[in-house]
Amino acid sequence: MHNEIEAPGSGPPVCTEETVARLTAAAPVLSILATLSFAHLLNDTMQSLIPAIYPILKNELDLDFAHIGLITLVNQMTASVLQPFVGLYTDRRPLPYSLAIGMAFSLVGLAVLSFASSLALVLVAVAFVGLGSSVFHPEASRVAHLSSGGRHGFAQSLFQVGGNAGSALGPLLAALIVVARGQSSIMWFSLLALLGIVVLSGVGRWYRKVLAQHRSGERTAAGFQQTSPLSRGRVALSLGVLIALVFSKYFYLASMGSYYTFFLIEKFGLSVKSAQLYLFLFLAAIAAGTFLGGPIGDRIGRKAVIWTSILGATPFALALPYADLFWVGVLSVVIGLILSSAFSAILVYAQELVPGRVGMMSGLFFGLAFGMGGIGSAVLGVLADRSGIPFVFQVCSYLPLIGFLTALLPNLERAAEGRQKRA
Repeated sequence: MHNEIEAPGSGPPVCTEETVARLTAAAPVLSILATLSFAHLLNDTMQSLIPAIYPILKNELDLDFAHIGLITLVNQMTASVLQPFVGLYTDRRPLPYSLAIGMAFSLVGLAVLSFASSLALVLVAVAFVGLGSSVFHPEASRVAHLSSGGRHGFAQSLFQVGGNAGSALGPLLAALIVVARGQSSIMWFSLLALLGIVVLSGVGRWYRKVLAQHRSGERTAAGFQQTSPLSRGRVALSLGVLIALVFSKYFYLASMGSYYTFFLIEKFGLSVKSAQLYLFLFLAAIAAGTFLGGPIGDRIGRKAVIWTSILGATPFALALPYADLFWVGVLSVVIGLILSSAFSAILVYAQELVPGRVGMMSGLFFGLAFGMGGIGSAVLGVLADRSGIPFVFQVCSYLPLIGFLTALLPNLERAAEGRQKRA
């Protein structure tokens, strides 16, 4: 007899694959995934606005690169520290309207950022925007997993591509609006937060209705009642490898996200607006590559995608610091396409590695992504002040070599098949 979702107070809330199938059978799966992806676009547009306006803040507030790194650190740390705890909590007690509440935090942050006249106020503003992301990502990823119909890689990629599209859109809007109209024009971006609150309130209503239909409105988990086919030691080692891969990917992305415009301005004499357009192309390539990683992983396996993504970017990353402007643009697009396919595969791999903890794994790895990016930006900011931006890009070009650690990851599909045969 299969276990159903347990009643409130009866023990750890879990559900089986059978239960999840019933939860999503009558749901408009694609519409929910598309809505979550659109909300992710809005959230990450606001998030990516922050690094896009660094040149403006640097000039108006007389900041140095260490201050720029500090701003990114505060933003990314507030966007990361709470995520695993939010995910762990919502695995046990879903909060359908937490998505809209997270967007409200971002609304406050943008309003403060639009009139911030000191570094302290900027730090407060970016902390609120980061907190909004910290609340948004774990539960949104869980709802995407629940709405996947079993195509977990596809669902995470569709959800994630909205965020990456937003990350690409932020610098473009900054170039068109903020550069032309000044810091106060950031207030217009609060309209995106208001739209996000409306959209995510609709998702919250759908999610609450689904939970209520199955008498699980208070304590439900979107994970399956399964155990890992691997030993605890092997699971811990595999998580360590995944964390190292996230470090490699997001330290490199920190160099591009925070300092690519400065690299282009310093090396090639581009204007701020032209440099931001190059950043837009890089981030757009990331959005495109993200969409491919999940579905391909559903077909050929997560490990194969991780291998190709991390190591595949190495020769292009090594060449970028020494290329001319044309080839820098080409190489950045190629790197974005290849490197971005890894995250959806890493996230779903982690969810399959630790079954029944979808929210916690989502929060952990989204949190690591933000945290590694923040720490990387701060460290690289100090390095840039001491040794220059070109040196930063030379050092970071070696980071994708960490992808060789993928050899230590077990093949989960093979491990699961072996366990079934033994059973």
